[in-house]
Amino acid sequence: MHVTSPVAAIAEQVRERVRRDGADLGSDSELVGRYVRDEVRRYSERALGGSVPLLEDEAVATRQVVASLTGFGALQPFFDDPSIEEIWINAPDRVFVARNGVAELTGIALQDSEVRDLVERMLQSSGRRVDVSSPFVDASLPDGSRLHVVIPDVTQRHWAVNVRKFSSRIRDLATLVELGSLTNPAAEFLRMSVLAGANILVSGATQSGKTTMLGALLSTARPAERVVTVEETFELDLAAADHVAMQCRQPSLEGSGEISLRRLIKEALRMRPDRLVVGEVREAESLDLLIALNSGLPGMSSIHANNAADALVKLSTLPLLAGRNIDSSFVVPTVASTIDVVVHCELQRSGQRRVVEILTPVGANSTGGIDGVMLFELREGALRATGSQPARLAKYRRHGFDPTPLLAAS
Repeated sequence: MHVTSPVAAIAEQVRERVRRDGADLGSDSELVGRYVRDEVRRYSERALGGSVPLLEDEAVATRQVVASLTGFGALQPFFDDPSIEEIWINAPDRVFVARNGVAELTGIALQDSEVRDLVERMLQSSGRRVDVSSPFVDASLPDGSRLHVVIPDVTQRHWAVNVRKFSSRIRDLATLVELGSLTNPAAEFLRMSVLAGANILVSGATQSGKTTMLGALLSTARPAERVVTVEETFELDLAAADHVAMQCRQPSLEGSGEISLRRLIKEALRMRPDRLVVGEVREAESLDLLIALNSGLPGMSSIHANNAADALVKLSTLPLLAGRNIDSSFVVPTVASTIDVVVHCELQRSGQRRVVEILTPVGANSTGGIDGVMLFELREGALRATGSQPARLAKYRRHGFDPTPLLAAS
């Protein structure tokens, strides 16, 4: 969908009027609509006189002008389409979207300057920047969508832009069951795990539904719980009454003021949390998470991994990045004793996101690894209980739960 030259001309007339009147379109949506309708009407009158091309559809032109002024221009229809979950730009004429998990090339063709203008508009509300000195940026858009941008010369020629749209339609485990991502017994077991204060690690590849799963799990927590979440950029959206959300901060132009995920985890522990949630661990912050969970504080996090067992291996390796004084003789037993449940998610070829494994660690073994028991696994196209039992059933029973019937082989 192109912003046609008549639309561009109308948008420029609106901008000129805004400058002349000293108006603020950003704070008054009604004013935007009035200005745009006025200029569309004037343009149509000139078009009837033959001085400019006719508009094919005034209503469509009005929407396009509003989008170019206050929204995200030619990309705005993709933001408005609930079936589209991600938008990315490889080059001005290579704009892709993912619809229900499946990627497709759009017919959009932008200019380099339009891509830069769009990014600047997206970053406006975040206070973050992207330039030669800081060629990467992660930011949250006002609607909760996540923006990632990389610019040349890190990229070859063009700006690379990814927008992972925020979706509020999946808010609980019941919705995941309805969508076929989870079975009722598995969902009930996970609900019991949350209420029993189990420490849960959600694993999977990019776009496999890890953040959605974290949000669905947290929806089952007790209403009175105080939940503190820390993320690189805001993605989790919780309805908890007592919830504090924190995100990292990039350094200033002078190189100062950076706030890392490690710092946020430490600060979160001073905020009297009943549950700590780390959006994703990638590096040394995994050590701070383990130390927090090892103190008896229930928590959750996500991690990139190929399967549930690999997630435990990776979580046993990442803390070693924290320094030379950290070694596997401390980390592996801590992971084995701290993590209670691993939920592994996958994005299927069809575009559907599913839980394919639920594993519980048993303990560290003599070879320096962690033994685990698979509680649920994907068999014959369905997530089925294996008949195995968690090693730490006492945690469930202390809270009045007995997951044994849910774990009977099916």
